[in-house]
Amino acid sequence: MYLTPEQYLEIERKAEWRSEYYAGEMSELAGGNQAHGLISGNFIAVLHGQLRRSACRLFAFNMRVNIPATGLYTYPDIVAACGELKFIDAEADTLLNPVFIAEILSPSSEGYDRGRKFEHYQTIPTLNEYLLVAQDRIHVDLYTRQSAGAWLLTSANQLTDTIALPSIHCSVPLAELYEGLQLV
Repeated sequence: MYLTPEQYLEIERKAEWRSEYYAGEMSELAGGNQAHGLISGNFIAVLHGQLRRSACRLFAFNMRVNIPATGLYTYPDIVAACGELKFIDAEADTLLNPVFIAEILSPSSEGYDRGRKFEHYQTIPTLNEYLLVAQDRIHVDLYTRQSAGAWLLTSANQLTDTIALPSIHCSVPLAELYEGLQLV
């Protein structure tokens, strides 16, 4: 059954589970595992202290993002916006102007997060950085928008590495991001 964006929002705002919406269809999002939860918590802890007195706001898990150019409604693992927050309506639960998005990769989501979802994200004019965090090994990929619209890839894969996030004036030491995670 085809749903309009308005019908989706009406259903989603009452739902117990989060769902994406695209092209008239809702699809339920999978829950995270222990590694996903640990990395998410570490990420929030690292960024929170750096953003406390800034004009940027950090959201995790439950801030829906709408991408007007493609019609996708989705829930990034972590999203940040700076300055005036812009929402789709007065409910203030669907962000329109993220500057930074991070996704924690799982085997079931990695292809989508690296591919089609990134294609959607690239159409957000305010988005400057997209970070992909592996949960099965120490590895992050940061895509940074360049002045001509291209995206520059920077990767890090050592616990001694630190990834800089200029769009939100933060840096993330991989040792803190992966703290407590037992990787083989």
